[in-house]
Formats: sequence, C-alpha cells, structure tokens
Amino acid sequence: MKQTFKIYALIIGLMIFNQGCVKDLDTSPLDNDLVTSGNVYENEDTYKQVLAKLYAGLAVSGQEGPAGNSDIGGIDEGFGQYLRGLWYHAELPTDEAVIGWNDQTIADFHDLDWTESDSFIAAFYSRIFYQISLCNEFIRQTEPDVLDEREVSQATRDEIVDFRAEARFLRALSYWHALDHFRNVPFVTELDAVGATLPMQTNAQDLFNYIEAELLAIESEIKDARSNEYGRADKGAVWMLLAKLYLNAEVYVSSPRYGDCLTYCEKLIGAGYSLEAEYPHLFLADNHNSNEIIFPVTFDGINTRTWGGMTFIIRAGIGGGIDPAESGVVSGWGGTRITKQVVDNFGDIGGVLVEYQPKSNLPQVYLGGDFQGNTIDTDWAVNSINSDKIYEGFQYFEAGNSFVIAPNPTLSFVYGDNGADGSLEIAGDPIIVNEEGLYYIKIDMNTPNRSVELIKVDLVASGSAVGSDVPMTWDPATRIASAPMTLSAGDLSFKAVGSDLVLGDSDGDGYLTFAENPINIDYSEPVEIFLNISKQAFTYQIASTSFDRRGIFNSDGQNLDIDNISEFNEGYAVTKFKNIASDGTPGSDTDFPDTDFPMFRLADAYLMGAEAILRSGGDLGTATDYVNALRERAYKGSGGNISTSDLDLNFIIEERARELYWECHRRTDLVRFNLLTTSDYLWDWKGGIQEGKAVEDFRNVFPIPASDINANPNLTQNTGY
Repeated sequence: MKQTFKIYALIIGLMIFNQGCVKDLDTSPLDNDLVTSGNVYENEDTYKQVLAKLYAGLAVSGQEGPAGNSDIGGIDEGFGQYLRGLWYHAELPTDEAVIGWNDQTIADFHDLDWTESDSFIAAFYSRIFYQISLCNEFIRQTEPDVLDEREVSQATRDEIVDFRAEARFLRALSYWHALDHFRNVPFVTELDAVGATLPMQTNAQDLFNYIEAELLAIESEIKDARSNEYGRADKGAVWMLLAKLYLNAEVYVSSPRYGDCLTYCEKLIGAGYSLEAEYPHLFLADNHNSNEIIFPVTFDGINTRTWGGMTFIIRAGIGGGIDPAESGVVSGWGGTRITKQVVDNFGDIGGVLVEYQPKSNLPQVYLGGDFQGNTIDTDWAVNSINSDKIYEGFQYFEAGNSFVIAPNPTLSFVYGDNGADGSLEIAGDPIIVNEEGLYYIKIDMNTPNRSVELIKVDLVASGSAVGSDVPMTWDPATRIASAPMTLSAGDLSFKAVGSDLVLGDSDGDGYLTFAENPINIDYSEPVEIFLNISKQAFTYQIASTSFDRRGIFNSDGQNLDIDNISEFNEGYAVTKFKNIASDGTPGSDTDFPDTDFPMFRLADAYLMGAEAILRSGGDLGTATDYVNALRERAYKGSGGNISTSDLDLNFIIEERARELYWECHRRTDLVRFNLLTTSDYLWDWKGGIQEGKAVEDFRNVFPIPASDINANPNLTQNTGY
C-alpha cells in the first residue's frame, strides 16, 4: 500500500457541511453520540482528518466507499464524483474522447448540444459548490477566535496555518473549475453566513480577481514546493494554478497575462521537479513515486474506492477484445475511445512502418520431436509456397535435437531418415541436428524420391538501404530474428548466409519469398526489423526506433474510423492509464485502482511556458527547448526534436494533445485556441455529424443548471441558454 496523505475522514466531512444550518452552534446535543463542531474538534487530531475530507472530495463520492450515503443527490453516485464530472466536461466535448453509452444525456457532450437541464452538468456544478462549501466551513472552523474558544494548543495552531492555506487552495481550484466551465456563478466564502441568504452571482472578472488574490495571498503561507506530504498542495500547486489562470486570462476576462503565466512556469521549471524518464510510468499504479507530478488526485484500491475517478477512466476505456488484466482490472465497461484526428497526430503508432501480415493458408508439413516433448506444435511447420509439395522454412534447433516430419499435426504417421542420407521413409528414424543454430529446411514430398535438406544459416540484412550487411539475431523464445539498423533510400533484402538463399518483397505486400526482388525503401530512418520466418508464410515488420511513444492506444480489433459511436470497436481505445505498477505488479485491488490522477504535472508547465512565449513574442529558442525536452523523452532521443521554425501555435495545440490527452485539459485548450466550436478544426462527430461541423459559440461555456436558476432569483443564465 502506498504511503501518502490518507483521505478517509468522510463522516466528519459531511458533518461540517451540514452543521452550518444550525442557528445556535453553541447548543450542546442531547444525543451524546451526535457529531457536531462542538465536540468533533475536542480531539485536535481531527483538524487534519477534516482537511483530509477536503482532499477526498476530489476523489470519492460519498461517506461510504465505493458507494453509499452520497455527498450529492439527483444522479447515480458514480456519475456525480468530482473527477469523473471534470473528465466528462473536459474531454467528452472534444476530439480526445467519445463514449458509446446511452445513459441519459451523456451523448450530448460530444455532440455539443447539451441544455441547461442536463443532469450531468448539474451534478458537476453541484459537486464543485459542495467542495467549495466544505472548504468554506473548514476555514470558518479554524479562524483564530474559534481556536481561542477551543483553547487549541500552539503546536496544532502552527499546523493549522498550513491546513488553512491548503483549504484556500482547494477552494481556489474549485472556483477555477467554476470559472473555466460556467463563468458567472454564485459566490460564497467563509464570510457569508451559511443558509442566511441565497448566494449572489459573481462575474468572470470578479471571480478571476478573487482566485488570483487568494493564490497570491497563500503563496507565502503554504509549504514550499515538493516539501509537503504527497497528495497535499504546496507552492508548486499554487504556481501551477496561477499559470493556468494567467494562460487563459484573455479568454476569461479579455486581458492577456502571458508574461505572468511564463513567470510561474519558470518558477515550476526551476523548483526541483523533473520529467519522468518513461512517459508511461506517469499513469501506473505506482505513479506516486514520480517527481514530475505536482498535484495529484490520489486513489488507493483498498482505502479510496469509487465508481468514478480512476476506476471510471481506466475501466470505461476497456472493451471489445481488450484483456482487462493487461490494465490490472477485473473487467472493462466498453465506453470511451479517442478520435482518429488525435491518433493521426502521432504519426506511425508504435513506430510501425511495415506491419506483420496475417498467417496464410499455405500447405505445410509439421516437425515433431523431443524438442517439443515428442508432440506436434502446429507452429513448428514448413510451408509449400507454390503448393508443389516442396516445403521450405526456417527453424532453430539446439545441438542434439531430433525431429520427424508429419503430413498432419499428429505423430501417428510420420516420415524419417533411416540412413541419414537425406531420403525420407515412412516411420523412418528421427533426423538428428548436430549443431545448434538456425537452419533452412527444404522437404520434397514428391514421390518416389522424398527428401529432406538442412542447411545451417545466418541471416543478414543486405542491400544499398543498409550499406554493409547487418547480422540478424535469433530469439529462441519468440522464434523471430531481429536487428536494429539505420535505413536509407535503396534496396533491402535478407540473405541466409551459408546458402544462396535471398528473401525479398518487391511487390510490397508484406510477405517475403525466395528469389524475389528486394524491398524498396524510400525513407531514411533508424529502425528495428523483425523477421517472422518460422511459421506460416514469411512476414516481417519494420519499426522506427525514433517515434512518439506517447501514443498508448489499443488498435487490435478496433477501427480507426468511427461510423457508429455506440460500437466500442469503432475508434482506438486508450490504454494510457493502468492499475499496474512500473515493475509489472498489479494494484492492490482489481476493481478499484491504486493509480493517481496527475491533475498538474511538470510537462504541462513546459508547454504552457512555450505557448506563453509564443503569444507574447518572447525567446523562441527557450520555447523550443521546452518543447524538445518533452519530445526527447517521447522519442528516446533527439529524433523528434523540432527547430524554432517548426514552432507555432498550431504545433502547440497538437503537442498538448500528444502529451496531455485524457488529463482534463483539452476543452480548455480548444476554447483558448478558438477551435472548440468553430469550423477551423473538425473531428469525428463534432456537432453530432460524422464529418463534424461548427456549433454555436456560446457552447464555449456550459449553462448554469436550470434547477439553480429556478431556485435562486439572484442568478442570470449564461448567454445562449
């Protein structure tokens, strides 16, 4: 179990939210078991436990995990969890996600045609303000005069200084989510009496000013960057939220603040955080060990259970033929995928330039013997490429192995070689291999002179595309020959040294045959080549070693194009997040992940800094260095590096998708680039049609839920709704 800040004080948290409606807080309860602010804080340890509830508000959905006694009503508890609601609003309206379910109005998100009566919007809105209310109440209960009345010790008061700063950060975070998604919202702080009056509505400018002022005020009070317990906010989290506020200031309040954004990005870059060496490790069950994550929403499969959060993000993305165990969970929910427009941003997924071709139904004979337990493994076969009863192939043997030849996958009728002279006889002696190595095997089953020929060979890649011959290494476990090499434009073939055999593929169909013309290579790139020549048909794969490794998708059994959103196999699946540790160990529970959600991480600071430089006319060399720091990790070297002439805003918005997809940034980014609603960028099913279409600009902001408008005459609906 990971050692981190524990978020389990749930019943206490609900109490502090509800007790604010009691008019006389000094009244002692008649029931000695009733929990109120009058007795809950008798134990000074409770202050930290109630702080834990504030953090838990981002991760869990109620007072019992994974469900039971929900914090908010009116919707399924899993749907109403904070992170799940944030993910719906940040990802589903964009090119990064579609969902195949038909739950209530969920399809309206990707169609961008939601209404003010949408229950999912109401749930997220309610969750934001529930969280704000919890933070307000905790701040009220830790005011100096309240602590004086309780005679709180100085040691606890010193801790409470930190606790209050963190609570104010969490409140600012939720108010930022309110500003970003809803703009003009009801506004309450700890200074407002609970339940005395209906909240008044603020506007984007005033709310922006408030969030900024709060973050600047606590910057000097909260713990230094990287010095707090994992899972708790510190200066790094404050700087990140300020940077995000300033990056989007032109959208929120029509006043650019890119210079301020860059200032705080530079603070983060210099604060001692570092990029995780392996990109996939950021999204695994032990990502709490990463020095890149600035502020996470923490989860634990035993202690922090929810049907939202990471449970939803991981399991909703698994369906079809995907094995859930490969992501460390017991089952998938068959819902979410990604559009081809984002996938295409990555170029060749997995770096594959030439893909293995499927098995072909060639006539074949089988090899059986002691090396496979005196049975027949149907993969140990040689094929008749021309269907002429001449079978050719490659197999690797250890010294002393022996085999017989079976026309069918059974040892009941076999051929052997009685005199070791190359001629075959029914029920003849096993053929003995004296020297370990890879062998070319040729079996002629034409009567009357059936024969077998074995030639020990070494495979090399050859031709003008490689220059000098490159030896291929045989892997006995996978029974595949491979080698890294650098290709350039020219011819490529594979020689079986020790014979006059040459394999080529002049027609480019992905199948290798003997005496065929070489493969034509028309690019220059470092690659690894794999030859699968010991099974049915000879196929090969050419994979670039300089490719973007951030595209973590499942394409097996999936169509890239989405003709029908409700079909899970249409659209690639995203397998970026997993409930498996970096050493392959599964999480503590297969229903509920241990994987934390990286709400803020250093890579985003690099990209925000680069964008701020571009938008403010700063040093392009620095901006390019920021971007290349991420691309060198993605490409495992400088193969993906860009120059200053490559860097523009279009590159930034595409790079943000490549680096940050499914991390709840995309809608905000597309709004900032004026791409969410316009025809300047279309993706599958944007606006509810397959080819995509523009929608009304007012959908850059979500509506205030109709239920709140109807209940509070102080509120005015956002334009367009």
